[in-house]
Amino acid sequence: MSHRPFPGRRSVLRGSLAASAALTLPTALGSAPAFALSGRPKAGWGVQTGDVTCNSGLVWVRSDRPARMIVETSATESFRNARRWHGPLLGAGTDFTGTTRLSGLPSGEQIHYRVLLADPDDPRRTGEPVAGTFRTASARRRDGIRFVWSGDLAGQGWGINPDFGGYTIYNAMSALDPDFFLCSGDNIYADGPIASSVALPDGSTWRNITTQEKSKVAETLAEFRGNFRYNLLDDNLKRFNAQVPSIIQWDDHEVTNNWYPGEILGDTRYTEKRVDVLAARARQAFSEYFPISTLRRPDGRVYRTVRHGPLLDVFVLDMRTYRNANSTDDQSTDAQGILGEEQLQWLKGELARSRAVWKVIASDMPLGLVVPDTGDGKPNIEAVAQGDPGVPLGRELQIAELLRFIKHRRITGTVWLTADVHHTSAQHYQPSRAAFTDFEPFWEFVSGPLNAGAFPANALDNTFGPERVFVKAPTTANVSPAGGYQFFGEVDIDGHSGELTVRLREQDGTVLFTQVLQPGRVGQ
Repeated sequence: MSHRPFPGRRSVLRGSLAASAALTLPTALGSAPAFALSGRPKAGWGVQTGDVTCNSGLVWVRSDRPARMIVETSATESFRNARRWHGPLLGAGTDFTGTTRLSGLPSGEQIHYRVLLADPDDPRRTGEPVAGTFRTASARRRDGIRFVWSGDLAGQGWGINPDFGGYTIYNAMSALDPDFFLCSGDNIYADGPIASSVALPDGSTWRNITTQEKSKVAETLAEFRGNFRYNLLDDNLKRFNAQVPSIIQWDDHEVTNNWYPGEILGDTRYTEKRVDVLAARARQAFSEYFPISTLRRPDGRVYRTVRHGPLLDVFVLDMRTYRNANSTDDQSTDAQGILGEEQLQWLKGELARSRAVWKVIASDMPLGLVVPDTGDGKPNIEAVAQGDPGVPLGRELQIAELLRFIKHRRITGTVWLTADVHHTSAQHYQPSRAAFTDFEPFWEFVSGPLNAGAFPANALDNTFGPERVFVKAPTTANVSPAGGYQFFGEVDIDGHSGELTVRLREQDGTVLFTQVLQPGRVGQ
């Protein structure tokens, strides 16, 4: 692969952190000694970057008290000739979090940054800088792209286990030096309390770090915020966030299991039964704890396009906010579907306008895998496929419309990536095997979980003719991370040939499956 000859992100970050630790306060902020930090703002939750493009990116931080966010960027670890960005005032209204947009950045370059938190009443008083680094997307095709994806963090009661080393999968992903990380949803399990210990089948004990907010299901804004903070107690994740920018989407567990708009919960653990109320609180916390370019727009939406140079556009879907109610999903007409009409038209338009070689459709749920929702005792459907192998019904109608559009508009290079089902697999969709045939072949790759219970493989629905080419999954439900079955995927796009290579990997980085796709084709 022709990938940029930058130094490894780990060595870059180590240098940046060392430089930050040796800093005195910037001249423009005064000359108070760096050791006199008592009572100054602290950024104990690390830094993050998100939605990085060829010339822009978002930087995130959380303070422990009111503070002014200041970001400095440089082409070198020494921060000589640094550029300064004055960010927002961080206060209780955003749980002391804030995001600063960086624009006008050089493409295809390593950007070193550090975040300073200044006392809003005395700008000379700043806390210790927190450093990070990221690469902007390259405007040159020959540089190539590498990214990783997965989802499902701290689910089913499996939280941060210090005996296990915490979320070690992030170290394996970081070792690949990716340009970005695509998180396919379930960044938290707001509906999943975490106990201090869990008995394992072999007689041993899984031990969790616990917090007050993770002792019950999240209902209040403070509890949702605490769920996001919980994951930032893990040092592996904080190091990863400082090294690798993210593209974040959400699914159900950011709110509650299998939710849909208008739902009234029957779960006795909840005193607030209105899912719309819970979702509004969860969305606010989600927008506070991740740097996402669209969440601060008036419509506050999650779905968006992140352009990564001439080789790649990422179309981030939201299959949660605009869906219809979970049901048997066998209706013969369904305009709302799982995306909603407005999002479907947006996706069609964005795909038609895209000139990128590859068009990754980041889906928070799989297409042809049957994902049931039996929470109320009824055989309802949670995702798209409902198990009827015949013509499209229910939410399948909307996906059929999209697949038909891709075929007839001759849109090349579409690949579907997802998580959600807590195993890893590769499905090839082929009209010659399908009940619905008006589409071109395509691939869907599944990965995850990052740190959650692993589950057996879901049944396939033949409406779109999927063939499961590879799968690795346990035979029993809710296998702990100690039992294995934690996964992530890697995508390499070669800058010269344009070939896209998908590798499905285990928690330690071991490659399980590889598939190479050729550019310029409507179907694969």
